[in-house]
Formats: sequence, C-alpha cells, structure tokens
Amino acid sequence: MKRISTHILDTTRGKPAPAVPVRLEYRESAGKWRQISSRQTDVDGRCSQLLEEDSSLAAGLYRLTFDTGAYFGSQGVRGLYPLVEITFEVQSGESHLHIPLLLSPNGYTTYRGS
Repeated sequence: MKRISTHILDTTRGKPAPAVPVRLEYRESAGKWRQISSRQTDVDGRCSQLLEEDSSLAAGLYRLTFDTGAYFGSQGVRGLYPLVEITFEVQSGESHLHIPLLLSPNGYTTYRGS
C-alpha cells in the first residue's frame, strides 16, 4: 500500500497535537501545486494516510501544510508560525513516507520517520 503519513508532538505540552488541519499537495511539472487531500490529526496527533484510496505515489515534490495557528488559537496560545510548510521529495520506487512534526509555539522541527 502506498502511504504518506504524519504525526505531531506538541513539545511544550509533551503530548500529541490533536485536531490540527493538514493539507497534502503535489507539485506538477509546470510548477503549480495541486491539492491531494486535507485531513485533521486524530486524538493521537496522527494522520495515518494522507493519500486518497487507490492513489499512486508518484516521484516528485510534495508539500505538507499544517495549520498551527488554528491549533494554538484553540488553546489560547499565540504562536509565531501560523502555518508550517514542509516540502519533501519522493523518489521513484518509494512506497511509504512518514513526516513527523515536533511543534512548539515558537519553533518546530521535522525529520524522516519510519
């Protein structure tokens, strides 16, 4: 099964970040971004599948956009980054990418998960 997944840990609270809107896009050959899906993280801060059912995982550039402003706003916290955008490249033959996000109101980091 082809899959792109993510999960968010709120490092300030030391807990997963639930109900964060997440958008997945693919960069077409002309350079335009095309939306593939839009989800919200579950109670464990996860989106286990961002590709639509029966979608292929083509090589190329993808972008995850996290609406961190909505997340922090729902907690009454003012954050520095209202959106976090992570652009990553899928290589030919890859079948699963997991892109975690470690988040705080004033910073974030990401890495290639497993």
